[in-house]
This record gives sequence, C-alpha cells and structure tokens, in this order.
Amino acid sequence: MRPLFSFVIPLLLVVSGTTGAQAANAPKLHQTYKDWAVFTVESGGDTLCYVRSFAQDKAPKNVDHGDVIFFVSSWKSGTDKHQPSLMTGYTLKATPPPKARVGSTRITMYTDGNEAFVEETSDERKLINAMKKGSLLRVEARSKRGTATTYEFSLSGITAALQKADALCK
Repeated sequence: MRPLFSFVIPLLLVVSGTTGAQAANAPKLHQTYKDWAVFTVESGGDTLCYVRSFAQDKAPKNVDHGDVIFFVSSWKSGTDKHQPSLMTGYTLKATPPPKARVGSTRITMYTDGNEAFVEETSDERKLINAMKKGSLLRVEARSKRGTATTYEFSLSGITAALQKADALCK
C-alpha cells in the first residue's frame, strides 16, 4: 500500500496546532480512549478518520526524537482502511527498514521521509489484529544519521478508538 501523502499536512496540524486559514480544515478530535485519540479531517472532498497515540517510551534517551506518533488511518471513501503508520520528528533511514512488533507479530515497514508505512495490505491487517489483542506496540527504526531508535506505544484503548473511527467513516 502506498502512503496517503494528502493526509500528511492535516496530521501535522494535530501536532503543531492550527491558525487562521488552517482552522477551517483542522482535524476534529472526537474522543479519547485511554492512550488513543480519534480524529477526522476533511481533505480533497473526502473524510479521513484516524486514531493516534504518542510514544510512551523513546530510546536512546540522550537524543532529540521530536514528536513520535503512531497512526491508523481510514478514508470514508474506502480508498484505504486501517493504514498503520509511524511519524517521527526526524528523517528515517530506509535501510535497515523500520520494524513494528506486537507480541510475536513482526511487520517490516518502509520509509518516506519522517514516516514509515506497511507495504502489503495483508501485513496491515495482521498488524492491526495484533494491536487489538496486544498491550504494547514496539517500533525499531534508524535515523538518517544512523542512530538506532526504539519506540513503545501503549495499545490501551486501540480497539475502542478504531471502532469509533470506523463508525465515523462509514
């Protein structure tokens, strides 16, 4: 699956806040379920519904990671459903590729700037199913400078958040 570049700017608004003209197209927070928040945003005549959570642990501790967020995004039009992605505060290195892990489920991702995506739809489904059953998502990546990084995201609330996002994007 390819990244949804048209949602990068709206998602950045979630992190950086909005002003002026941006406010008209600002993401709307619908609800928070424990460690996951549910948003919608209008983009290109379609509605993007997504859930997001910030990394609760970042390693190594002695580097500036910026905001590190994990998303699961779906388009109301059905263009994509449950697309997992990682956004970091720095440019990611393509090799070795980032890896997401929940329990024994391990999924290889690919990079695009400061984001990482899952290539195959079947792997997206496998990761989402593991996230719904698991308690911790761990992502290992490498910065463009070569620093090995590890992020941990709580999965508390992910199932309820995805159900709400699905309802919003019916």
